[in-house]
Amino acid sequence: MTLMRASRLLSLLLLLQTRGRMTATELAGELEVSVRTVYRDVEALSSAGVPVYADRGPAGGYRLLDGYRTRLNGLTAEEASSLFLAGLPGPAAELGLAELAANAELKVLAALPPEPRSHATRMRERFHLDAPGWYRDADDAPFLGEVAEAVWEQRPLRMTYRRWGPRDVERLAHPYGLVLKGGAWYMVAAAGEGGPRTYRVSRIITAELLDGRFERPADFDLAGFWKRYAAEFRERMHTGEALVRMAPGAEGLLRYTMGAEIVDAALAAAGPPDEDGWVVLRLPTESTRHAHWLLLRLGAEVEVLEPPELRERMAATAAGLAELYGVRRD
Repeated sequence: MTLMRASRLLSLLLLLQTRGRMTATELAGELEVSVRTVYRDVEALSSAGVPVYADRGPAGGYRLLDGYRTRLNGLTAEEASSLFLAGLPGPAAELGLAELAANAELKVLAALPPEPRSHATRMRERFHLDAPGWYRDADDAPFLGEVAEAVWEQRPLRMTYRRWGPRDVERLAHPYGLVLKGGAWYMVAAAGEGGPRTYRVSRIITAELLDGRFERPADFDLAGFWKRYAAEFRERMHTGEALVRMAPGAEGLLRYTMGAEIVDAALAAAGPPDEDGWVVLRLPTESTRHAHWLLLRLGAEVEVLEPPELRERMAATAAGLAELYGVRRD
């Protein structure tokens, strides 16, 4: 018996143990094989002493003898690792772990008693996580598989990386981990002197796995590193600030436009509203151009007070829009 067929027979057995009665067509769909193959596999299980019974009629199908439970549900090391991505089917597939994650989930469900198993099944049916944001596709990262293997196996990775600057660079990297953020994969790796750095996987142009292994620092905390990196990134990104007046009721739109964390901090530091309900806020910005693009979304709900160049740019845009739409002000 081939390893592939043995794995399929175990999956068929666990499906029947987990879900109860299933038709040959349902089993074929789950296992991605023909109905004829399901017939042969059921016959093989019966020959091996597994009590599989066929119920005839419209509501028929295959089922296990009541009370029968297999103990062949131990997880392999790879399947156990893939459980961390069980709620992320898209990323699991990108990493080449989709089949492992499915097998691991099935084995866990089969090992549960009926009541917790039913609860876990309802959770899967009612909750789904879609990682990328709206109006944004996930990154095309052709070398994600190589990076993932380098992370798992602690193997050095020689890569060509496209920086924001004018020239691509060559790097010999020791990848410590992968982070999925808003549909984009980031590699955290040591490359040369200094501590670990962050590389966007979609910007890797070439990648070559090298022989040998590197020693990953035992005290390296991927989640902690990423949290610090994200905080520092926001600080580097927001190099300026704008003083604005916000109309009453515009908090939600401003949060959506500039981020809830930024707006809530500005609201906490703001003074009381004026007699018309307007509030003066001091908002961090990346640049005059970027702030202009963001704040235009709010129309007349926000008035820029400072800096002068941002206010002038907003006024010029408003005048241009009035001319474009034929609005005259006497």
